[in-house]
Amino acid sequence: MEKMNYKTLFQRNIGFVDETEQAKIRVQKVFIVGVGGMGGAALMNLVRMGYEHLGVADIDVFEESNINRQLFCNMDTVGVDKAEASVAQVHKLNPNVDIKNWGRNWLEKLPEICKEYSIIINGCDDIVASNTLYNAARKAGCTVIDAYTASVPSVYVTRPEEPSPLMRWTGKEQIHESDTDLINAYKVKETEYVMTNSNSLEHIHLPIAIEMVQGKRSRMSLSPMVIMTGCLMAYQVLFLTIGKSATDHHGYFVDPFGKVTKRSLNPLMLVKKLLVKFFLNKWLRD
Repeated sequence: MEKMNYKTLFQRNIGFVDETEQAKIRVQKVFIVGVGGMGGAALMNLVRMGYEHLGVADIDVFEESNINRQLFCNMDTVGVDKAEASVAQVHKLNPNVDIKNWGRNWLEKLPEICKEYSIIINGCDDIVASNTLYNAARKAGCTVIDAYTASVPSVYVTRPEEPSPLMRWTGKEQIHESDTDLINAYKVKETEYVMTNSNSLEHIHLPIAIEMVQGKRSRMSLSPMVIMTGCLMAYQVLFLTIGKSATDHHGYFVDPFGKVTKRSLNPLMLVKKLLVKFFLNKWLRD
């Protein structure tokens, strides 16, 4: 494809960022693992902001059920490897982008990946793989941007000196596929945190959510929620790139009806947390 003029492509960014900051965007290297829903939305935003040094990885192909929320999924890409399809479409947006597909065995290449990319977006929904990523990122001094399993948009940023999600929820550093009790404990603790610190319950059908927590139903996804989460992730990449204050490893949730829900020191939150824990345990027993 014919090379495009960078300044022409991204001149309308100026005002939100200045020329110096745009130059930083152009050279910043970012790795995105999982380019389906939120990871794909983050990738799309990064490319349209002018990031030209990117890495991607995914283990899946696009399916028809992905069309409801995944930006790089369409009738032409159904059945195609997600990372391969995303790379091809990125080059249709900006042929100048240096984007590398690290393949389905990306976990084996993590030392090399973390050496090349200082910012990583985790769009992978596998707890064990994600923890391997976090441990490698910490060792290499990389920052990981992630989101909660929630029915409202969310984002959090874990720097090398901050605890990984597994450490936060279980106090453990390592987890394996065979650690079913630990995996379940992780899921319960995260769900408890999400329900306590956000208004997620206001935006879902509770019986369906209970089935999801019990493992009887696949995770729910809605296009505006998923894409907004990807946008929040892209914002955090931008903030880290240009030196603005990014969020921390607790992050925040966004109420789609107009309110921003952050961590609160309100004493009533303790009461809410206890109620959430009680009903969550009850649902899991039923």
